[in-house]
Amino acid sequence: MLQRRLICSRVSNTVVQSNPGHSQSKWNVKQVTKSNFSAALEEISTCISDSDFIAVSLKNTGAYSAPWQRIMPIDTAHIAYLKAKYAAERFQVLQFTVCPFSIKGSKLIVHPYNFHLFPRDELKIGMPSYSFSCQSSYLTSMAQEGFDFNACIYDGISYLSKSQESAAVDRIGNASPISCTVQTPSGYTVADSVFAERIKSRVKNWITACKDTNKKPEDALISSLRKIVSGDEVYGSRPCLSIDVCSERQVRLVMETLKNFVDVIPLLNPAKGGAIRPVRVVLTSSEEDSILLQKELQNEEKEHNKRLRGFREVINLISASQKPVVAHNSLNDFTFVHSKFLAPLPSTLEEFRSSLCLVFPNVLDVNHIMKEISPQTKVNNLPASEVNEVKTLGHDAVKISQLFAKLCSILKIAPRTPEAAEGHLPDAIECYTNSYSPCFTSSHGPADEDVSVRTDNTRKISSKNLVFLWGFRGVTSAGKLKSLLCGSHEVFHEFDVRMVDKSCAVVAFRNPGFAEVMLQLMYSGGICTNTLKEMLADGLTAAGYETYQKVCELGLWESDLASSMEKASEEIESFSEAQSKELSGLCWNNDEMINLDDL
Repeated sequence: MLQRRLICSRVSNTVVQSNPGHSQSKWNVKQVTKSNFSAALEEISTCISDSDFIAVSLKNTGAYSAPWQRIMPIDTAHIAYLKAKYAAERFQVLQFTVCPFSIKGSKLIVHPYNFHLFPRDELKIGMPSYSFSCQSSYLTSMAQEGFDFNACIYDGISYLSKSQESAAVDRIGNASPISCTVQTPSGYTVADSVFAERIKSRVKNWITACKDTNKKPEDALISSLRKIVSGDEVYGSRPCLSIDVCSERQVRLVMETLKNFVDVIPLLNPAKGGAIRPVRVVLTSSEEDSILLQKELQNEEKEHNKRLRGFREVINLISASQKPVVAHNSLNDFTFVHSKFLAPLPSTLEEFRSSLCLVFPNVLDVNHIMKEISPQTKVNNLPASEVNEVKTLGHDAVKISQLFAKLCSILKIAPRTPEAAEGHLPDAIECYTNSYSPCFTSSHGPADEDVSVRTDNTRKISSKNLVFLWGFRGVTSAGKLKSLLCGSHEVFHEFDVRMVDKSCAVVAFRNPGFAEVMLQLMYSGGICTNTLKEMLADGLTAAGYETYQKVCELGLWESDLASSMEKASEEIESFSEAQSKELSGLCWNNDEMINLDDL
């Protein structure tokens, strides 16, 4: 078993070598906007390929709309995911720092790029027509670090998620022609053979006419009419023929027929809504010209994808590399990544983990690795860990890579091994991958119901041992509420009280079953003290953990938790009443059936 040791979150002993040629700031973080995005994309592609890990860090417009909506120690992994999901759907990413890095001995080689993002309707199709929320403290923090909001809005890089790209292509078609192969049709019919021979004859005559050097000049009007009738076009400076088709099968027949001609390249232009567009045939003058056209088409498609996908091209590069991705708050960061760049978030944590693993198979969270050294250590705020250093936009990702290198050194983990080159991480690191549970909860084992009450306490209790209280007028602190509960009944012996927000508190019992006893006392009025009896009469209410879970599952994100708990309690009560009526109806029907049988 590894010996646990305490370290501070400041890591400054690692030698850092940064990108050569970048601006001479503390870590030479390259700032990327729409104006230099294409060049930066080429650079970072090489850096990702040459590096062993990729650190990422996001700057968002917020994380929660009310204090209780933060991920807290009392949250199970399921509830923490629901909170992170709500934040990712509500707020927006304005900065995304990507830092490919390698650890070679005592040297850390980093290549940090800070991408400024802003969602806008680049294609004039209504996507992504985002509206998003902002949290003032987050914007203030970004402004203090020198973030330029004007540059972000006017020159930020836009993007479409994978699902949005599919919808966009379906709506507008593919703006650039695609040279491709299609599946060979099977089971030729007589009609297929006639169609194929007609296309073959037409293409052959067209090629002959294009290569005829003895053609007499024609009147411009006659020439234009002839081109309309024959389908003649020009693609750049090359002759082009448009072949009308009525079905996908005819497309396959045309593509198969064109294999008989070595000097033509077929192009497909998918139409709006998946409709069938004509197949275009471009005539090349030589093998070299054919290769040149293929390169032109590839470049055109590449530029089109940049315009369509925007920053998601970077996400695709990271995914394609299959390199381990290192973050310092993987649950929050990757719910944003999934929501903004992949697809709408699934409803459960397991579905989210499975979906994300298809894109990023190895995600490491330095907070989870830090727990191996000290269970009470958590990197809550990377910028705050080095307050005396010059602020640089995007510096968090470099700090994450530094911290990861230091943790590997302390735990004696070799992050780069021969098997890692084959896409497999060393066992010592792999056990930390893809743990999207919050650091308060256990990242191992089935203890989804085990929670903590305090951030600085590693002792776990079952969520069934928690009771939520609200409606306590005039009580402003957990200490005062605890003193009121003490002595009111023998169940209040070993327990703790924490304020979730100003409207609601949680009571945590060490002994199993005591939470149920408290709820029964609250419902029956079996509290001994007059003060508590008066508070009960004045609206003091209690509920178990299942009501809090229902709040998050139903999306009852009110500004204060008490209002949300009231609504969830009403929902549960209504559901119970409906079930009772349904059960009563079934019993009545059964009685009727018995009576009829007796007759």
